[in-house]
Amino acid sequence: MPAAITTLRSTLATDLTNTGVWNIFSFPPATLIPNSVVVTPSDPYLVPSNNDITTIAPLANFKILICVPALDNQGNLAGIEDFIVAVVTKLNASSLVLNISSVSAPAIASVASGDLLTSDITVSILTSWS
Repeated sequence: MPAAITTLRSTLATDLTNTGVWNIFSFPPATLIPNSVVVTPSDPYLVPSNNDITTIAPLANFKILICVPALDNQGNLAGIEDFIVAVVTKLNASSLVLNISSVSAPAIASVASGDLLTSDITVSILTSWS
């Protein structure tokens, strides 16, 4: 049986599925590809809540990495902004109760598949150990 955190990460990725628009990964892929959304652990990954001796519920932090092709400045900035809005809309529709902490400024990533324009959305979800 997978750990609760594994199930939570998979559920988050499933909720972000947008067939025909982007590829979704619930793990760091071997190679980042254009038009993809990747759910990975953020730092810190888990933050235990030690306020109650009987239940120590951890806060799970995830980074949602958005990747689009790096073409020209204006076109790709508009493209990644569309992806950011679409991902936030999907998060809003999710059954998970979560907090969006931040959205990073777009940046260029040079990877094996070529140059990508990327942005991170950091989310936190209260979960359990089992």
